[in-house]
Amino acid sequence: MAHASTPSHPRRQLPVRPNLEQLRRQAKELLRRAKAGDPESLAEFQEQGAALRLTDAQLVLARSCGVSSWPRLVQACWTADALWEGDADRLREILLKHPQLIHEPVRGQPDNWGSPMAYAATLGRTDLVEMLAGLGASDLQHAFRRACLKGRLDTARRLQALGAELEPGMVMDPCETLNSDGLDFLLRLGAEPADTAGDRLAPVAQVLQTYSRNPPGKHRCLDLLVQAGVELPETPPMALHRGRRDLLEAHLARDPDLFQRTWSHDDIYPASLGCSEDPTYALHGTPLAGGTLLHLAVDFDEREILDWMTAAGADPNARAAVDPQGFGGHTALFGTVVSQPFRVGREGSEQSAQRLLATGARLDLRADLRKSLRFVEDESEHVYRDVTAREWGERFHDQAWVNPAALRLIAEVGG
Repeated sequence: MAHASTPSHPRRQLPVRPNLEQLRRQAKELLRRAKAGDPESLAEFQEQGAALRLTDAQLVLARSCGVSSWPRLVQACWTADALWEGDADRLREILLKHPQLIHEPVRGQPDNWGSPMAYAATLGRTDLVEMLAGLGASDLQHAFRRACLKGRLDTARRLQALGAELEPGMVMDPCETLNSDGLDFLLRLGAEPADTAGDRLAPVAQVLQTYSRNPPGKHRCLDLLVQAGVELPETPPMALHRGRRDLLEAHLARDPDLFQRTWSHDDIYPASLGCSEDPTYALHGTPLAGGTLLHLAVDFDEREILDWMTAAGADPNARAAVDPQGFGGHTALFGTVVSQPFRVGREGSEQSAQRLLATGARLDLRADLRKSLRFVEDESEHVYRDVTAREWGERFHDQAWVNPAALRLIAEVGG
């Protein structure tokens, strides 16, 4: 029976380092479910015109991951393992046997990690970059961008020696990941602090709106952009973005009600700095528009500033503003549950929850919330009525954004 083509939108997300044994188990489980009559599993086989056999289950699984075949998925696992382990001999053996792989994405599908050369650069494996160049790898530019994005400066310098060059807009990459070493490296090389269109506000907008959470990197990226000529507003939200406790202390001295104040989307993500007026482009968890500085500190993982504010008398139960449609009124504790720091693998939201609970955060406060996520499968708006922080997390439509540790903490104290 003929098989269908690889779907353009994979059903399953293949990890950066796919595990072959785990994939084999998944194929067997997919076959077992299909034979048991599971409608969703049967539909996957039918979409690919596949029979209920293990070899077909492996193909169905590969195609659902956006990979053309099971053998190609196996090669992806072998290649990724060799790259992660720094095994030059094994990598050379694989590429000499399958020479087309040197120019293809490691995971068998178009992605940011790219070819073996770019993958090795992302990991900072300069020795593998050298070996791959000797085998004919030509993806120098993508590899150079990946090395700068991750701050792999020794690898970036070697790629430059091999022929990689500065390109317009390269500074946007380390601004996305808040990698200040990569940004500093590019600026010192003479890169223009602008995007490909020459917009000099685009890098600062990227730093402010990115999904990444790395306070020290963010602070230094903003300082570097200031040194490059960007003028930042002298506002409390911008002082928090910059990690400038000294500026926040000065604001507090002038305004004793500072911690009770709420801030609009434009206060937090200024359009004057190139930020989008569409709040979904500012990648965060629980809504921030109308929030206090505590709300911002939680989502931006500014734990030192959060500790300072609570010690200085900030009310952990201060509510966000309620918008004309009646949405808002949530406290900073909500932000520890549906959390951008958790989404990107940081523990900040759990520690922020501990701090807020220790300083008197109430568990019974309720709010009406709505949320749209960006760059996920479901980008539609979801509405949550009359929820506590715990209910907000339990009902949230995309559980990949929900921090179970923060939920457990709230449950343990009776929330």
